[in-house]
Amino acid sequence: MTDPAGPVVEARGVDLTFQTADGPVHALKGVDLTINQGDFVSFIGPSGCGKTTLLRTIAALETPTGGGLTVNGMTPDEARKARAYGYVFQAPGLYPWRTIAQNIALPLEIMGFSKADRAERVQRVLELVDLGGFGGKYPWQLSGGMQQRASIARALSFDADILLMDEPFGALDEIVRDRLNEALLDLWARTGKTIGFVTHSIPEAVYLSTKIVVMSPRPGRITKVIDSPLPRVRPLEIRDSQEFIAIAHEVREGLREGHSYD
Repeated sequence: MTDPAGPVVEARGVDLTFQTADGPVHALKGVDLTINQGDFVSFIGPSGCGKTTLLRTIAALETPTGGGLTVNGMTPDEARKARAYGYVFQAPGLYPWRTIAQNIALPLEIMGFSKADRAERVQRVLELVDLGGFGGKYPWQLSGGMQQRASIARALSFDADILLMDEPFGALDEIVRDRLNEALLDLWARTGKTIGFVTHSIPEAVYLSTKIVVMSPRPGRITKVIDSPLPRVRPLEIRDSQEFIAIAHEVREGLREGHSYD
């Protein structure tokens, strides 16, 4: 387990430049960020600003070309091998020929967990995401929101301390999205996970987060980090409060400031 007093993720001067046929693409520049245990951190900014790239860098899916980045005091690649995090992509990515339980069990199979341990873990995470009784169904038999919950269950199956989520609710309608936002906050409260969450939605970022990271257009810089004063228990109605509206305004101001960078 991570030391509660220490950072889970620490980035110092992180740069990332992709080499392409059309020349270099500067995706991230001078990123400094600390994420502590139990934080719910949302990354928000315009399309192409490097939100997903930063999340993928934390997950060792991309490699910085400058600066330093640690996850649980290790390099991101060492953290990946230590199973420090689960990753939820924009699309559920469930195999249609496998049942929901079999999809959730897939990383456990790859990691070599016993059949009995797999079954116990799958059942536990199904209940955790309110999909108890659906393990025998196939993805096409579930709604989009239920499929995304199954994807979250798969990322939770090996009990990593960190959950990285790349705009997992972006393709869902507003009603389903609201319901899953509530469910995600409940899951966060019950598990104590550290969550990194990419979104394009200001209300979603404000509703979910303890910390909102506002990013500028490419090359992606962090223009503002907003620590939320909202209570950890948040009914949907909190979005009508003056405090919520004030934080949303601060996020919008941060996004405008980001466009003023040279």
